[in-house]
Amino acid sequence: MEIKGESVPFKAGDVTFIPRYLPHTTYSSPNTASLWSYIFFSPEELFQHSFKSAYSNFEPNLWVVKGMNCILNKEQHPKVYTLATSIVEELKQQNPYYQESAYGLLLSLYIELLRIHSRNELLADQETEHSLKSDFVISPVLEYITKNYMNSITMDFLADLCHLSTTHFRRKFHEIMGTSPLDFLNSTRIEEACKQLKSTEDSILSISEQVGFHSISSFNRCFSRLMGKPPKEWRKGAQSEAQSAKASILEFTGWV
Repeated sequence: MEIKGESVPFKAGDVTFIPRYLPHTTYSSPNTASLWSYIFFSPEELFQHSFKSAYSNFEPNLWVVKGMNCILNKEQHPKVYTLATSIVEELKQQNPYYQESAYGLLLSLYIELLRIHSRNELLADQETEHSLKSDFVISPVLEYITKNYMNSITMDFLADLCHLSTTHFRRKFHEIMGTSPLDFLNSTRIEEACKQLKSTEDSILSISEQVGFHSISSFNRCFSRLMGKPPKEWRKGAQSEAQSAKASILEFTGWV
């Protein structure tokens, strides 16, 4: 996997914990295929009744997440592996009260993931306290991009959000995120485009405009560069894969 520009190996049995909007791409080894079970959920929606007003704080900060900490193997994290696979089995088998059971298991899983993330963050903070504190300088930009990726955004505007010169901002952003501000913006746009290509019948032109591209040609170039194939071809493959592997891709619906 490539997470924030960092190459991280994974193997069978690993559980990947990817916070939303974290730039990432997955590759199988040459001449092999990887079979994944996916669990998509929104922490706010899923846990708002459990945590009441506190639930909004229950999500990792993207700018301090390290790619290597997103891959959890079952030998080092047997509890995470057991909980994750138990959720998948509950959703596959759909025995009586499976949603309630899956909900409880997912609550336990997410708390365990947050504990692991908090420990990693504490260790990193102890090792590089000054560096991590300075990392928060770009947090306004990350928040702005994730909420406004569909709008026209200039580097000067993003730099102003951080009270930095444009040159210093570009350098600082790349130092922290492992990618340029423009590439992060485009990867966020392309990630959203992928969701719409899979879940809607909107035209590619319409989707490109909805996610912030001003021309279909620039969208096609960016999409092909990040995803390895043109959007039309990618959509066809994604829809075909979804039809042939419904049991492998699990989504909470209705109550997520």
